[in-house]
Amino acid sequence: MESFPALALAVLVILSYANSIVIVRASDSDPLQDICVADLKSEVIVNGFPCKNAMMVTANDFRLSGLDKPGNTNNQLGFVVTPAFVMQLPGLNTLGISMVRLDYAAPLGLNPPHTHPRATEILVVIEGTLLVGFINTNNTLFSTTLEKGDVFVFPRGLVHFQQNIGGVNAVAIASLNSQNPGTQQVAPALFGASPPVSASVLARAFQIDDKLVQILQHKFTSS
Repeated sequence: MESFPALALAVLVILSYANSIVIVRASDSDPLQDICVADLKSEVIVNGFPCKNAMMVTANDFRLSGLDKPGNTNNQLGFVVTPAFVMQLPGLNTLGISMVRLDYAAPLGLNPPHTHPRATEILVVIEGTLLVGFINTNNTLFSTTLEKGDVFVFPRGLVHFQQNIGGVNAVAIASLNSQNPGTQQVAPALFGASPPVSASVLARAFQIDDKLVQILQHKFTSS
């Protein structure tokens, strides 16, 4: 029979290994070389993008212009995202970071409730006034008003939103700890899925009737 110290040591090793697995999965994988510029034209399927031939890499692979220009907010939400993800900036591949410019029309431009399944987001207001918030897994809302220069963090995977509550157009810049953080808007995901989620499932979940579910599904699938 093994001694207690030996068993204790084995348990500690297992727990340490399990903890390391959790850490590895907490964000994009660490790079194994200095750079791995994404080869966006490659037909090879990997988790991320294969590396471009190092001899073909240039400084332009690490440069993106245009975040100084306002996005077009002429839409139903009065809001638009200008991304700097790996698809726009191939040099981000394997580096575990990206950013976006967010434009909100006045009044009430809205970045609707959504999640980023692969990233935490940190946002700074460049211009205007935003109402922001996120909801944790206990359904507690953490919400506040941000002015120019204020910073707010949205934890990874939690539902969050921003809305322009000022009298002028608002602008924010956000950084995310993934080259491709993903975005899933709550309402379109539930009511605009293809094929559609069963109306009876949504009616029971939201405590509404099937007819209203069908109206919402039509709205989000036709927009």
